[in-house]
Amino acid sequence: MSVAVQHISKKFGAFPALNDVSLKVRTGELLALLGPSGSGKTTLLRVIAGLEIPDDGQVLFEEEDVTEKSAYERRAGFVFQHYALFQHMNVFENIAFGLRVLPRKKRPDAAKILARVTELLGLIQLDGYEKRLPSQLSGGQRQRVALARALAIEPRVLLLDEPFGALDAKVRKDLRKWLRHFHDQTHLTSLFVTHDQDEAFELADRVVIFNQGQIQQIGAPCELRENPQNDFVREFLEV
Repeated sequence: MSVAVQHISKKFGAFPALNDVSLKVRTGELLALLGPSGSGKTTLLRVIAGLEIPDDGQVLFEEEDVTEKSAYERRAGFVFQHYALFQHMNVFENIAFGLRVLPRKKRPDAAKILARVTELLGLIQLDGYEKRLPSQLSGGQRQRVALARALAIEPRVLLLDEPFGALDAKVRKDLRKWLRHFHDQTHLTSLFVTHDQDEAFELADRVVIFNQGQIQQIGAPCELRENPQNDFVREFLEV
């Protein structure tokens, strides 16, 4: 499913977090939003998710205007940097949470929830971990559980905010490879925010470079390095 934002602007008080941003994410694409802290990338991700309301502009899911729709209605899976798992729930219940809180008419029965969670445990390579608490998992395992929880509702798009930012370098590198492999299996349209250039360039099909609430350049990693379009991109990428 394609995702587009058209002329999105968003202020927090007098601070312009986003200034007339337009972007289209292709169906099945893995897109990175890259830039320095405060450049607007996380705000854009939250606007797409429905967690922030833009001051101006539109958000489109497959040509459908979802700007006025809630996060629930958009069915966007969101993965936070610090996992946001429920510490008192085991792995199974964390993954099942989004299914259990669906409206009664849409809520699957116990057998379907079991099947869906079991399927996701296999997908994130954590079979047999369903009874463990988050405190009994490594950081990388917790992040995979957070991903499975976002996927449980069968989202139309997957959004990840600095998904590896809380992990150490080795775990982060391993999870990058895992996420790329996972995306190649699922082909789910996905956007992730990062300030790590290596992460963006290793993982993404295309990279969007932000600065001061505006898009500076969009392109495949090799295009950005070979043909930076302005001084900011050139200095930011050190090319």
